[in-house]
Amino acid sequence: MNGLNNLHSSIKPLKTNDKLIGRAYTVKMPVGDNVAVLKAIRTAKAGNVLVVDAKGDTYRGIAGDFVIGMAKTLNLGGLVADGVIRDLEGSKNLEFPVFCKGTTVAACGKAGGGKINVPISCGGTAINPGDIIAGDADGVVVIPRPIEQDVLKEALKKLELDNERAKNILGNPEAVKKYLNDVLS
Repeated sequence: MNGLNNLHSSIKPLKTNDKLIGRAYTVKMPVGDNVAVLKAIRTAKAGNVLVVDAKGDTYRGIAGDFVIGMAKTLNLGGLVADGVIRDLEGSKNLEFPVFCKGTTVAACGKAGGGKINVPISCGGTAINPGDIIAGDADGVVVIPRPIEQDVLKEALKKLELDNERAKNILGNPEAVKKYLNDVLS
């Protein structure tokens, strides 16, 4: 996808071994008000990944270990936020994938604004409900639903080529030198 569908690199997993993949269930919340997050947890289907547009706010957490624990209890696929969470140690202990900009001590209020399952922007990337969200230690990527089959086909081709290249070159000093000469010529 030519690097156009990855979230900003500041959005990382709480634990480097966390991974997630699932359909986006989007949340557009006003800064400092997580009622929409709670509504999304209530209405999302098992396996959905909550993707929260918190406008990049790093002052108030969009959720803490209790709210994240409810998402885990309902078998959601993970949480991605253009914002921060609270209760770092408790959240890590849940063994539930959370990708965010960091942590804070400040909690959200509950005024009741926001929308769920609408198009959003998260980490500088447009996300529609139902898009595929995939994340690992390197970050988060969005695969738009209309092109997901094409992306899968191309990704499998690239993986095969990368594996073949590594098998033929790595561990062989002469092959490495030849490859570097070819690339740098």
